Amino acid sequence: MKNKYIDLIEQTFNFPQEEFKVNNNQLSFHGISLIEIIREYGTPLKITYLPKISQQIQKAKSIFNNAIKKTNYSGKYHYCYCTKSSHFSFVIDEALKNDIHIETSSAFDINIIKNLNERGKFNKDRYIICNGYKKKEYIENITYLIESRFKNTIVVLDNENELNNLQHIKTDKIKIGIRIASEEIPKFQFHTSRLGIGYKNIIPFYKENIKKNRKLELKMLHFFINTGIADTAYYWSELTKAVNIYAKLKKITPELQFLNIGGGFPIKNSLNFKYDYEYISEEIVFKVKQMCDTAGVPPPDIFTEFGSFTVGESGAMIYSVLEQKKQNGHETWNIIDSSFMTTLPDSWALNKKFIVLAINNWDKEYQRVILGGLTCDNDDYYNSEAHKNDIYLPKINPTSKQYIGFFNTGAYQETLGGYGGLQHCLLPMPKHIVINKKKNGKFESYLFRDEQTSDSMLNILGY
Repeated sequence: MKNKYIDLIEQTFNFPQEEFKVNNNQLSFHGISLIEIIREYGTPLKITYLPKISQQIQKAKSIFNNAIKKTNYSGKYHYCYCTKSSHFSFVIDEALKNDIHIETSSAFDINIIKNLNERGKFNKDRYIICNGYKKKEYIENITYLIESRFKNTIVVLDNENELNNLQHIKTDKIKIGIRIASEEIPKFQFHTSRLGIGYKNIIPFYKENIKKNRKLELKMLHFFINTGIADTAYYWSELTKAVNIYAKLKKITPELQFLNIGGGFPIKNSLNFKYDYEYISEEIVFKVKQMCDTAGVPPPDIFTEFGSFTVGESGAMIYSVLEQKKQNGHETWNIIDSSFMTTLPDSWALNKKFIVLAINNWDKEYQRVILGGLTCDNDDYYNSEAHKNDIYLPKINPTSKQYIGFFNTGAYQETLGGYGGLQHCLLPMPKHIVINKKKNGKFESYLFRDEQTSDSMLNILGY
């Protein structure tokens, strides 16, 4: 009878997979023995595996460049990293090894760029796409970039009033973009995105405020869909509207060069995950080319701003099961040594799903469980996976502590959870380690941040 945990996984999924393998009933992640990492650092533990970041960037570059070659597209492809997905220095340093550009969303992002430039990591020729609502300090930092000859800084207008705040900048030309306020999917709670300028207002706004101003140069049209890049009628409809606006603008503003389609490539949230990146990319490139050819305008260079796609699959969270509680006849709770609300806030705020796998005891029988966090909050639990409304893990063995991993957690969770600050119920932020792969194929790891101390929290609280 096949009732072991490894039997369940192999019968449910195509397993093993590229990043997940099992040796001696223990899970490895990208060839890293997780049980050895646990022995060295303990749990709870946040892991960042740097090589995956470069792999993702090169994957997207290859896919889009192949699509451009296959469709005889005359424009180029440019990869931007969306910094708000993860601002950590080691993440951005790894990403910048791949000849990419940066998208910013707030004033402090510019301070990061200053630091990168001073350290020789970011030269002034790279593109900086300044998105987001621009308060005074953000405008001041953008001014610093432009006046310091970061010559490819593009200020993407979120609203019509932002243009007035740029007039004081001392430069011959200010490169700007316009963000389109895309229409939301029908079931969304509002009809039009609060970000950007409406489709019908863009061309009149350009004619009245930009065209006659010799200091301004419209370089980019930007649009983004909350639901991501997907093979749906809704996505293709919004892309079509964006390209139509580009074609109309291109006829009256020859300097317009870029179409920024934002982010939205999904990441793997299940061992059953399937997404045809090649097909989608080729369709995007083909449709843009076809529409531009029909309109009689040259196609734009295409920018993307991949954030989660860049860094998401590099991350993992490792927990220990502290104890098991049976609350009634059908609910078995495994209590972990941390909190989902603080370490994986998207899991409860957005009901986001991650890949959940046992680290050890793959040769033991499995059982259905609910995972509970340490806070005294009813929302601090995790009870289903993307492919199924249940979680199955090995039965608890009194002689062998059970470890579990949540994978592809590398985007947004730290900033949303208040990394280094106050945590719900004052639970400490877990250790965070960074793993890289050396030229000889061996792995090296280092402790980036130790577990948070009570003193650091009490200091924030004024004690």
